[in-house]
Amino acid sequence: MQRTFIIFKPDCMQQKHVGEVLARFEKAGFAIIGSKMTRLTPAVLREHYAHVASLPFYPEIERFMGSCPVLLMALQGENIVTRVRELLGPTDSRKAAPGTIRGDFGTDMMVNVVHASDSDANARIELARFFKPEELH
Repeated sequence: MQRTFIIFKPDCMQQKHVGEVLARFEKAGFAIIGSKMTRLTPAVLREHYAHVASLPFYPEIERFMGSCPVLLMALQGENIVTRVRELLGPTDSRKAAPGTIRGDFGTDMMVNVVHASDSDANARIELARFFKPEELH
């Protein structure tokens, strides 16, 4: 069984789409193995988005992602990284098909409902960044 990391982004929280998005994950057969709500700090965001932290648009990401508390989730299932990303649709919500999470609820590249790990390796790194081992089952 594979694990992945999810952030229900500020737009998802503010527009009250958490229940619908979570229901789609559960209908796909994924198990929730960890969950908590937090407000992401600039330090955590800089670490999480280190691959783009030096780019000119990064301050906008930090403002958006830190704008309200978010829900962090660890999910488990067969081939989950790939399957979650298929449920989400492309990162740019404008290119996401209707019926995908981003196609139904997203707006653009950043305001796209959910962050999800893009590989097994990144899922392990991100889960370790946001969850202590004892917080996962």
